[in-house]
Amino acid sequence: MNRLLSFLPLLLWSCTTDVPSGKRLLHTGWEFRHADSVIYRSADVPGSIHLDLWARGAIGDPYWRNNESEQAWIENENWVYRTEITLTPEELQADVLELECDGLDTYAKLFWNDSLILEADNMFRSWRIDLSGLRKRARNVLEIRFESPVEHNKKRVAAHTYRLPSGNESNEVVHKVSSFTRKAAYQFGWDWGPRFVGCGIWRPIGLRHWNQARIDDIHTQTLALSSEDAQLQTEVRLEVNESAVYRISVDSLSKEVFLEKGSHSVLFDRTIDSPKLWWCNGLGEPHLYSSRIRLARADRRLDEKDHRFGIRTIELVREEDSIGTSFFFQLNGRPVFAKGANYIPQDLFPSRVEDRRYIELLGAVQEAGMNMLRVWGGGVYERDLFYDLCDEKGIMIWQDFMFAGSLYPADTTFLTTVERELEDNIGRLRRHPCLALWCGNNEIEVAWKNWGWQTQYGYSPTDSLAIWSDYLRMFDSLIPVHLAQMHPQLPYVSSSPLSNWGTRENFDHHSMHYWGVWHGKDGLEDFDTNIGRFMVEYGFQSYPERSTLLGSMDASDLDLSSEVMAKRQKSYVGNGLIDEFISAYLSPAEDFGDFVQKSQRVQAMAMQRAIRAHVDADPHCMGTLFWQLNDCWPGPSWSVIDHQGRRKQAFQAVKSEFLRADSIRP
Repeated sequence: MNRLLSFLPLLLWSCTTDVPSGKRLLHTGWEFRHADSVIYRSADVPGSIHLDLWARGAIGDPYWRNNESEQAWIENENWVYRTEITLTPEELQADVLELECDGLDTYAKLFWNDSLILEADNMFRSWRIDLSGLRKRARNVLEIRFESPVEHNKKRVAAHTYRLPSGNESNEVVHKVSSFTRKAAYQFGWDWGPRFVGCGIWRPIGLRHWNQARIDDIHTQTLALSSEDAQLQTEVRLEVNESAVYRISVDSLSKEVFLEKGSHSVLFDRTIDSPKLWWCNGLGEPHLYSSRIRLARADRRLDEKDHRFGIRTIELVREEDSIGTSFFFQLNGRPVFAKGANYIPQDLFPSRVEDRRYIELLGAVQEAGMNMLRVWGGGVYERDLFYDLCDEKGIMIWQDFMFAGSLYPADTTFLTTVERELEDNIGRLRRHPCLALWCGNNEIEVAWKNWGWQTQYGYSPTDSLAIWSDYLRMFDSLIPVHLAQMHPQLPYVSSSPLSNWGTRENFDHHSMHYWGVWHGKDGLEDFDTNIGRFMVEYGFQSYPERSTLLGSMDASDLDLSSEVMAKRQKSYVGNGLIDEFISAYLSPAEDFGDFVQKSQRVQAMAMQRAIRAHVDADPHCMGTLFWQLNDCWPGPSWSVIDHQGRRKQAFQAVKSEFLRADSIRP
């Protein structure tokens, strides 16, 4: 009898009908226009306004020469996108029809025919809009009206009680709105990239139809782990449209539960004997398990999904010790020396980054012996493919929330959209075993305490108290509360770094961004003695190869004194400091080509010296993440792989030192 019952779920599934649900992408038939024009041009979706204008001949290549300046007008304009949709019979007849938007950049009003269905305000959010009551005809028009982020926030900036630092926006920018805009900060400019503030449908958009209920999300966590078994819990999140008894199955386990209309979570506890663990690159196989999740009502199958997960535990150890305060990761109970880099978005227009670029870049990461990447907080929460590849390759992820180098308002409107952003992205990313740490922000705490913002912006003691209270509300309350509810198994730190490199004592405590070499103009030998407990940022600039530069400028521009090259260098000390180091550690550059090669050589020397010092300082130092892995456009930066995927000389230096670290560690 028991054997028969164990087969019952399989028998029931074998006699069900086809899954009466589905999704189709709406990536064809789009057109766009300026908000003040009646003339439409064809558009590419996913995409961006800059790419659409370029593809239709309205502007040149945004990366070409000084087009960054010439195209600055685009950020102040409003744009309209539309497409005509013919609903299928299944979409017309299904219980529920939803419009799913994985990414709208940023302020947008969506109209289904003449009905306003959404007002979006956050590039980092996903949106789901119920269209069930709007299916009056088969042919429909979906229109999206994008408003300029600059125009949208001008009045908010002016009306704010005090001026907020927007660390990435240059002094030439009149209206600094990035602090008020939930949009990728690097698109407003940084010291390694240009300013292209655009809009558009930057991630997939589609229609989903379903009946009665559907599987919304799946998350498996490791509750306990021993050498004999692993105790797991799988959470299946469901959306229910019709109250009824539903059967939910995770592989051979099955539950029948009465669910009312709304959102629900059903939990499955299970044990895996002799589990194969997920290990990071260099310590073992990053084993991944697969499960099939099914949803049914009576004898009708409603939905099913495949789910991958890894069995592992991860801890961040921050304890007082004989040195000061430790900062290191333990994976499956084993201390890990973290080796890796800081990752930034691969393009100013992330919609055009092809799958192959992710595959090639993360292949290089694995090849170089890295076991961790930090997804930096001035970019974007990356697409699923990025995290899937890190799962497969054993690359742990230090995940920043998207706050960097600025202060932010704490009004109800802003905090409400941030809350939804947290729910969307914690919910989406928590299922990945590669995720090792949530970090609140990049460099805001160290900036507040050490960069002199209080004097620079003329804050009164009352202002300062209010600003710090707003900071704590966001990073010590709002974010930790959501993590405690949605992903309590993963460690969290409020900011990176937790110690400032300007004070010698701080090298014995917590995490460190060391910029004595570069911003402090220290010599390369200073890497030998300025070693923190966990080095999250450090680096040295170089130029990409001539062939990479020629893809975005004329041969006549290949001169440090040319206007094009001067504007391509975004660091305030850039070319002069590189030249000083070339002369000090090699010999003066003879021409531009020699300058490029020697800049890469000095960078390689810097990376080799820093990483060797960090590795040899174990256990004082237990992690080294250099700045930066990759580029978002062709120009000078701290990257070891340029925008075209070409490896600089420093890549080999990094690889050699990381592989050496594996050979000397037990």
